[in-house]
Amino acid sequence: MSWCIYLTHPEVRIDPAVAVPDWSLSDLGRERAAKATALPFAGDIAQVISSAEKKAVETAKIFAARRNVFHRILPFLHENDRSATGFLPPAEFEKTADAFFAEPHASVRGWERAIDAQNRVVTGIKSALRHIPDEHPLLFAGHGAVGTLLMCHLMAAPIDRRHDQSRGGSWYRFDKEWLTTQTGRHLAWTEL
Repeated sequence: MSWCIYLTHPEVRIDPAVAVPDWSLSDLGRERAAKATALPFAGDIAQVISSAEKKAVETAKIFAARRNVFHRILPFLHENDRSATGFLPPAEFEKTADAFFAEPHASVRGWERAIDAQNRVVTGIKSALRHIPDEHPLLFAGHGAVGTLLMCHLMAAPIDRRHDQSRGGSWYRFDKEWLTTQTGRHLAWTEL
C-alpha cells in the first residue's frame, strides 16, 4: 500500500481578532473531523502528519486519538501565507483567493505566491515520505489551498481554482509515486 490521504480541516471558529493560523475548530468542525475516523481507509492509516496551524493540529489529533496512531507536526504543511492581509471578509477573501490561483507566479496583495506554496508543500511531503516505509499509508491533515496545489501537482495540471474543494473537511487519496511521476488523474475532493 503506497498511498496517502490528504484531509483538510473542517469548519473553524472565525475570529477576526485572532491570527488565522490560531483559529480552532468549531463544534461542527470537530464533529465532522471525527467522521474521518470511520471512513473505509481509516483502519489502514499508520501515521498522521499535520501542519502546525491549530485547526489542522486539532483535526489530526482527533483522528490520531480515535485510531490510536502517531501524530507528527511538520510546519511546511501550513496554508498559503496570507499574513500580509490577515483576516479578510468572506467576499473579499474569495476575490483574493481567485486571484491567488489565477496568477500563480504573482504575489497577490502580499500573499505567498501559489507556485511557491505548491513547491513548499510538494517538497515537504516528499521529504516526510522518505522516512516512512512505503507500505505505511499516511494521512496528511492540512488546508484547502495547499491541498489543491498539491492535487494540481499530482495530476501535472496547471494551478487552477477549479480543482479547489467546495467545503472544508474534504479529502482525496493519492499514490506516493505520483509526487514524482505526476501521473495522478481525475483526482477530486470528497466531503466528510
